[in-house]
Amino acid sequence: MSDGVFDAEVAATYDADHGGTDPALVAATVDVLADLARGGAALEFAIGTGRIALPLAANGIKVAGNELSAAMVDELRKKPGGADIPVVIGDMCEARSEGTFSLVFLVFNTIDNLTTQDAQVACFQNAAAHLAPGGRFVVETQLPPLQRLPFGETRLPFAHDPDHWGVDEFDVTTQAYSSHHLWMKDGQAQHLAVPFRYAWPSEMDLMARLAGMTLEHRWSGWDRASFSKDSTKHVSVWRKL
Repeated sequence: MSDGVFDAEVAATYDADHGGTDPALVAATVDVLADLARGGAALEFAIGTGRIALPLAANGIKVAGNELSAAMVDELRKKPGGADIPVVIGDMCEARSEGTFSLVFLVFNTIDNLTTQDAQVACFQNAAAHLAPGGRFVVETQLPPLQRLPFGETRLPFAHDPDHWGVDEFDVTTQAYSSHHLWMKDGQAQHLAVPFRYAWPSEMDLMARLAGMTLEHRWSGWDRASFSKDSTKHVSVWRKL
């Protein structure tokens, strides 16, 4: 099975290059997830390098994971406690972990890595298959920033740091987009393009219903602030019926 775009070179610098490691953000994320797990076991889809799984486990929650990229799991294993978390290598649409869980979670826009509607529906169904009745599936992802696109335009810059530039390229007819990253390292330019598919919250609610889950919470972030027309992302919680 291929690691896709998240190969050993990307995995080695993923934490530094892709953000999300702010201690306050991690702590807020872990607090919410631990509360939703209610003492039960948790399963992280696309566990990556363990940015959230490791502190969640340190908080007393039994954590397992799945991950498509073996290289990302190799980075997880290098961290303290990383060897103790069971991880299944495989696609989050179909990879099965042993046991039943109180919580399945998928954070940091990773649902968008599934580039077809069918794949995203399968992810919701796989999450529901791992949950005990009353268990919860949590997704954190951005809202498509289409309101910022001038009419007819397809590209939107999202980063312009001294050593990193980023541009998203959208196809509004298919809901597909690609994130183009350009890093300057040691005087050399390195380019990475990652394909994605965006889905609106209402579309995800329908995916959840197809999987036998119903919306319980929708927040604009891990601080549990109310979701509104001004929100740029959402943290959604669906409960298995």
